[in-house]
Amino acid sequence: MQGSNKISKSLRVTGTLVYLFLYLPLIVLIVYSFNDSRVNVGWVGFTLKWYKVLFADKQLINAAINSLIIALIASTVSVILGTLAGVALHKYKVPLLSTLVMIPVAAPELLVGVSLLLFFILINFTLGMASITLAHIAFCVSFVTIAVKTRMHGMDNSLLDAARDLGASPVKSFFLILIPTILPGVIAGWLMAFTLSIDDFVITFFTAGVGSSTLPLAIYSMLKMGVTPEVNAASTIIILVTLVLTSVATKLSPQLFK
Repeated sequence: MQGSNKISKSLRVTGTLVYLFLYLPLIVLIVYSFNDSRVNVGWVGFTLKWYKVLFADKQLINAAINSLIIALIASTVSVILGTLAGVALHKYKVPLLSTLVMIPVAAPELLVGVSLLLFFILINFTLGMASITLAHIAFCVSFVTIAVKTRMHGMDNSLLDAARDLGASPVKSFFLILIPTILPGVIAGWLMAFTLSIDDFVITFFTAGVGSSTLPLAIYSMLKMGVTPEVNAASTIIILVTLVLTSVATKLSPQLFK
């Protein structure tokens, strides 16, 4: 019993240290976004002026609007394709298909970005907002597919059989029985795709054209001048948006994050 308590205490201490290692840099960044100093060296005083400067920057606002448009389209298209793929993978156990779905998730984003760039060049597709959106859809579909497929593991298949026995067509069963049952997984997939899209830098960097900057690209260009308080403020907003969306997705589909 005493040995068990020691192990439990050690695990709590280790867990606390791991969380501090993960989140302490983010906390420092958030705190310094309110620092009344141009230099990230020492704390001078509390201010909100860097957020005012940030929201007055038209170039940054345009980049944020581009990110929002791309994320909305990419997550919506991804959730449609990913839902259909997740249902198909659950119903038809085709060898290797599940593995192929996992590859874009496991592969380095650098590799995905380069391959998409080569593909767009090969088909002579002009780089810009459309190419970024298509690249994000290709990247996010796998995540949505896994979210939906995970949700379907807990589904009672007899519901669909009962609906079919009562005369419901396959389409009616899909929309009236299947979709409401797996809806938390579908919404979690949409939120995850939205978060991935709006945060993405690597794939966007390779597939963006002239005049199609997104918020992560704009922040990267600001970093060339050093880590300024405006960068801290913009990063803080992205962190908070990501935190909220991830928390909602976790609540809707806890199995996905186990």
